Amino acid sequence: MKRSLFLGLALSVALLGCSGKGADKDAANKSGEVAATKVVLQVGAEANPGEPQVEGMNKWAELVKERSNGTMELQVFPSSQLGYKAALIDQMLVGDPVISVCDAAYYADRGVPDLGIVMAPFLLKSWDDAWTIINSDWYAEQLKKLEDKGLKVITSNWIYGERNLLTTKPVKNPEDLVGMKIRVPNNVLQLKGFEALGAVPTPTDLSEVYTALQQKVVEGVENPLTVLYNGRFYEVAKYLALTSHVKNFTTFVMSKQVFDSLTPEQQKILIETGNEAGEYQNALFSDEVNQELLEKFKAAGVEVTEIDQDAFAEAAKGFYSMPELTKKWSPGLYERVSTILEEGRKSK
Repeated sequence: MKRSLFLGLALSVALLGCSGKGADKDAANKSGEVAATKVVLQVGAEANPGEPQVEGMNKWAELVKERSNGTMELQVFPSSQLGYKAALIDQMLVGDPVISVCDAAYYADRGVPDLGIVMAPFLLKSWDDAWTIINSDWYAEQLKKLEDKGLKVITSNWIYGERNLLTTKPVKNPEDLVGMKIRVPNNVLQLKGFEALGAVPTPTDLSEVYTALQQKVVEGVENPLTVLYNGRFYEVAKYLALTSHVKNFTTFVMSKQVFDSLTPEQQKILIETGNEAGEYQNALFSDEVNQELLEKFKAAGVEVTEIDQDAFAEAAKGFYSMPELTKKWSPGLYERVSTILEEGRKSK
C-alpha cells in the first residue's frame, strides 16, 4: 500500500485532538473551550465483503460512530486494500492510525514468541478453549509484552474460523500430506505447524493463492470454510479435508502510540465496541451456515472428507519440540497453557 497523505493527516488529527498538544488546542483551552476534532482510523483485513469478519468490521464502525456521537470514525477496508498484515504492522510501529486484523502467530514474529502457541495445531479443542485463553492472566501478560513492543490489541474475541484444508489431490490421512506444497500465512509458527505434518509449507499472499493453485505453485490452501469458498479456490482445488487443525480466534491491533493519544473515553469506546462487534460477528457463524457451505462445495464438485482428528493430532506432536520454536519459548510454556485449558474445561 502507498503511504498516503491522508494517513499523515489522520494521525495529526488523532494526536492534536486527543493528546492536548498543538497551538490551536492550547488557545482553545485557555479560553475555556475544547476544540471538537474528529478522530479517523482505518481498519484493514484480507477478508472479502460478505464474509462474517467484514460484516463485523462494518458493525464496529457503526457502533463507534454511534457511541462517539460522530467524533470518531472507523473506515473499513476489506480485501487487503490497505495492504497485508506485515506491512500494516510496520506502519503502526511508525505511528500510522491504522488498525489491522492479526493472528497471534504474527505477534510471535514481533518479539512475543509465547503468544504464537495459541495457533498451534490441534491445541484448542473448542471455542470455549479460546475464550478460556483470552480471559487468562497468561494472555494478559502476553498482551502487556506486546504493548512494550509498540502494539496495542484492541479486541481478541473474534472468531476467524476452524482452519481446514483444500487441496488438488485427496488428503485422508497424515501420510497424504507428506511432501505436499501447502500455502500458509507468512509467519514462522504456521510454517512449522505444517512442517510437523510433513508438508512443504509455502508462504503466499492470500490474494495470489488462486493463481498459485492454478499454476501448481502450491497444491493446497488452509483456511476457514468461509475464506476458502469466497476465494473461489474450489474452482481449482477439488478436495476438502475437514481437519479443523486450528480453532482460529483473531485480534485487532493498532499502534500503542496512537492508542495512547486518544482520550480515556475514546479508548473505552474503541475497546467496548470492538468486543461488541466481535460478538455480533461470532453470531454469524453457526452449524447451519457451515453445513450450507459444505453443500455449496459439494455442488461445485468438491470431494469432502471427514478425517481422523486423533491421527492428525498425533502426527503434529513434533511441533511442540521443534528447537526453532522451543528455544524462543518461555520454559514450561506448553505445560502452563495446557493447565489453563484443562482447568477451563473442568469448570464448564
